[in-house]
Amino acid sequence: MRSKNHQDRSEFAEVTVVIPALNEQDALPLVLRDLPQVGSVIVADNGSTDRTAEVALEAGAIVVDQPQRGYGSACLAGLAEVERRIGRGKPAPRVIVFLDADYSDHPEQLPELVAPIFEGRAEFVLGSRIVGEREPGAMPPQSLYGNRLACWLMRLFFGAHYTDLGPFRAISYVELCRLEMSDTNFGWTIEMQIKATKARLRTLEVPVRYRRRVGTSKISGTVRGTILAGSKILYTIAKYGLSSESRGKSPEPGA
Repeated sequence: MRSKNHQDRSEFAEVTVVIPALNEQDALPLVLRDLPQVGSVIVADNGSTDRTAEVALEAGAIVVDQPQRGYGSACLAGLAEVERRIGRGKPAPRVIVFLDADYSDHPEQLPELVAPIFEGRAEFVLGSRIVGEREPGAMPPQSLYGNRLACWLMRLFFGAHYTDLGPFRAISYVELCRLEMSDTNFGWTIEMQIKATKARLRTLEVPVRYRRRVGTSKISGTVRGTILAGSKILYTIAKYGLSSESRGKSPEPGA
């Protein structure tokens, strides 16, 4: 798991990458190949029926089995493994990076996401596909529309200035623990963004490149997945937007 485009940097030893994966035996080796060397890589196998777990182990990743399906369930399982490792005497990571296993993102851009945290300029860095370069067809119309609507609603309800719900993101581990993440499926990414806003974390967006994924998307690639994801995102916004907690306002990313 070493990028040919970046030299190793000592601070990357304080980075843990969590990769939720469901039946990604073809794409996952490419993701792991292009990752810069980091402290640890945890692949949360979300009930795969192919060789996802095997190819992850062969590449040197830590594999956690999470048979309960759901994007959030896999991410939570990865974080639980981080806690177990700390309990066994391993040092706590400084930064957690979340990255999809489908090779749609460019793992070699990880340094661009973690740098603002190490430099003390942010606690949460979101890789934005909207302001970055997208391969034609990488984000179908329903994904673009859903992102636009969700970001508009987050701005309306919470004063949050995001352009994307991109899965490629980095966050301070200490601050992530304080967010008390809980969503077990499609609401995971937007829950983090809403809670980061409410917690007044310093947030930045950085442009990331995005390409067509390997294989078929389990969300935007099916009508059922699109409807379920869209419904859960709207529900999550309503849940936190109508809560009795103080909403507060956050500065625009990069401010």
